[in-house]
Amino acid sequence: MSQFNNIIRSLPPVTKNLLMVNIFIWVVMMILPAGMCGRLMDVCALHYFEAPDFNPVQLFTYMFMHSTASLTHLLFNMFSLFMFGIVLERLLGSRRFLFYYLSCGVGAALIQEVVWSMTLERMIVDGLAQLNHTSKDAVMGYLARNPESLAMNYDFFTTVGASGAIYGVLLAFGMLFPNRPLYLMFIPVPIKAKWMIAGFVVIELLIGLSSANDGIAHFAHLGGMLIGFIMILFWKKKGVVNGPYY
Repeated sequence: MSQFNNIIRSLPPVTKNLLMVNIFIWVVMMILPAGMCGRLMDVCALHYFEAPDFNPVQLFTYMFMHSTASLTHLLFNMFSLFMFGIVLERLLGSRRFLFYYLSCGVGAALIQEVVWSMTLERMIVDGLAQLNHTSKDAVMGYLARNPESLAMNYDFFTTVGASGAIYGVLLAFGMLFPNRPLYLMFIPVPIKAKWMIAGFVVIELLIGLSSANDGIAHFAHLGGMLIGFIMILFWKKKGVVNGPYY
């Protein structure tokens, strides 16, 4: 127990508090009655901007919530924050790291909103067809006769999670420590950080462009990385960071 306390005390403040807040909110969501948890999702999850439940504050709050369907969502994000956030916070400083993290999260949300707006009708048609076990032509006919139903189904499009901000953290690590060897589970040889991050980009882009309906906001991940890429390039130009550091 004392060793665990020493690890917690040694964490830089922003990384430590982000970990604590995300884990605390997840635990609260797990123990709340289903109705209250659903209401919390209505208020704090990111909704499509034309949905009745949308609020601009959701661009910020969504990144502190995670799916309670399993531990995997929270575990991946918090493990990545622990592994890479510590290094980046010590390099950038706490204030700049917090600004970077939140900017990537908000940027990811904005890009997800753009993607939703570009593909909304097709996504609703696909979702309704799958949900009702009917053809897409039948759904299109129904929506043509009942256009108000399109707005009623905006709530199909919500997202939660710190993944946009986390992918921004991963991108920054890859840019600033490009040759740092990293290990992936089940791969016995180290992979340089720059190649691992490049692999993430390719995978997210391919899945995002495919018709896979896996419930994951892949373009939000890419959005967080894009915002991070722009910020790190700007800070390099200004001399704030001078990487690569390894």
